[in-house]
Amino acid sequence: MTVHALFASPDDVAARLAEGGYLTDEAIATTVFLAQALGKPLLVEGPAGVGKTELAKAVARACEAELIRLQCYEGLDEARALYEFNYKKQLLAIQAAPSDRGWQETHDDIFSEDFLLERPLLAAIRRTGPTVLLIDEADKADVEMEGMLLEVLSDFQVTIPELGTVAATRRPFVLITSNAARELSEALKRRCLYLHLDYPAADRERDIVLAQVPGIEAELAAQLVRTVGTLRALEVKKAPSIAETVDWARTLLALGLDDLDESAVDRTLGVVLKHVSDQERARKELGLKS
Repeated sequence: MTVHALFASPDDVAARLAEGGYLTDEAIATTVFLAQALGKPLLVEGPAGVGKTELAKAVARACEAELIRLQCYEGLDEARALYEFNYKKQLLAIQAAPSDRGWQETHDDIFSEDFLLERPLLAAIRRTGPTVLLIDEADKADVEMEGMLLEVLSDFQVTIPELGTVAATRRPFVLITSNAARELSEALKRRCLYLHLDYPAADRERDIVLAQVPGIEAELAAQLVRTVGTLRALEVKKAPSIAETVDWARTLLALGLDDLDESAVDRTLGVVLKHVSDQERARKELGLKS
C-alpha cells in the first residue's frame, strides 16, 4: 500500500489550510502533518462546533482530495458503513433467470461486483486517488462499531466473502471526530494520533471571522467575538459554535449594522442561540429590555 505525502511540513499544513479559509495553530498543523507522515488516523475530540468536521473538509480542499464521510449514529451497522448487496436487484435477477439455469451460476452472478453497493468505508479503501475519510461523531455509534473500525483501520482492507479481499492501494487520510458524548475504546485511541479542539482564543476567533467574512470591520469582529465569549460562559443548553459566530457576523453585514449594540443583539440573538431558555438567560445576563 502506498503512502503519499500530502504536506511537506507543519508550516505547509498551516499555509495551505489558511489558503482555504481554515486558520490553524501550531498544535493543529503539527498533528495533521504527523498523521499523514506516519499514516495514522487522526482522532479529533472536543465540544460541538469547534471546527472538527471543518478540519477534514479543509484538508480535502488543500490536497484536492475526495472527501468521503461516514456519519455515525446509534444503530449504524456494517451494511451502512462498509458494504451491502442490492437485494432488490438480486431478487429481480433471480426472477428473470432462465428456468434451466443452475443455482450456483445464478448465485455467482447475483453476488458479483454489479450487485455490490459501496458504503463509505469500502469506497475510501477502493479509491486510487487522494482521499480524506471522515468518520464523523464516532461517539454516537454503538461500541460494536468500534470493532469493525479497528479491523478496517488496522490493515485498510476488507474481506467480502463472495468477492475476496479488497486492499487499499493508496492509504486515505483518516480523520475521526468525537464530541466526547461517550469514551471511545483505548484500542481505537492507540491506533490514532489525538488532537483536542476547544473554542479558540478571542484573537484567533476574530481572525477566523475576518477571514470568513470579507468586508467586516476588525473592531466589529472583535466586539462580536467578545459577546460570543460572554454567551459561551453562561449555562446554556447549546453554546454558540464558531460557525454561528461567522453567521452572526454575516447577519450584521446583511443588516448594514456596524455596531453590536443592545438593539442589534436583541434583534439577531436567534442566530447564535437556538433555545428559548438560552435566549431568555442571555437577555437577562446582558441586561436587554425585551
